[in-house]
Amino acid sequence: MPIFDKLTNAAKEFFIESDEETGAPTAPPTVPYGTPSQPAGSVAAAAFGAPTVVQAEQRHLDHIAGLLAGDGKDFGAYMKMVKSMAAAGLNGPMLYQTAFNAFSAVNGGTVPALLASASQFEQALATDRDKVLARHREKIGETTTPGAAPGPVAQLAAQEKKLAADLADLTRQLQAKQQQLLQTQQQLGEERQKTQAALASYELANSAALADLQAHRKAAEAFLNAAK
Repeated sequence: MPIFDKLTNAAKEFFIESDEETGAPTAPPTVPYGTPSQPAGSVAAAAFGAPTVVQAEQRHLDHIAGLLAGDGKDFGAYMKMVKSMAAAGLNGPMLYQTAFNAFSAVNGGTVPALLASASQFEQALATDRDKVLARHREKIGETTTPGAAPGPVAQLAAQEKKLAADLADLTRQLQAKQQQLLQTQQQLGEERQKTQAALASYELANSAALADLQAHRKAAEAFLNAAK
């Protein structure tokens, strides 16, 4: 039957792998039967305010693949068998039972041993995640290690704090100078008004005196010249 032919080919592809394939990065896994669809790191990403990432970097994929690399007789190998048979068209409980039968026939594994291997991988991922989160908190300055140099994020955060304080101080100085400028401008305006008023008063007195002097001079000239 076609379905059994596909399963046979899937099993062959699983057990007969080239050297190039074993060294290739592991492709992102499909969602297993009965597994929650929420990503494990989504809660942490939201908690740390991380940007939305739709594709992990290759270096992270390679790191995780290294954590999940086993000896070919563990849950990682069983997962490869499941994916291979799923690609051949098998699904549901039958997929996992058929994959386990083939896996057990080759490796002689038992269900408890297989599930224990899965727990070990889960623990390895959890332990590694705790280490990465600890390094992340240290990098952003949430935690410090005695004697260790601060990370670039912590250094930039300290520089930002200092620059903000310097800017606040300069702002206070600028406001004080602006106040002094306003007071000086007000005093300057008052003094200019006083000076202009004084000049206007002088001009008025001077012109009045000149007009009076000129009037009396003309009168004197007229009367004194006529009396000769």
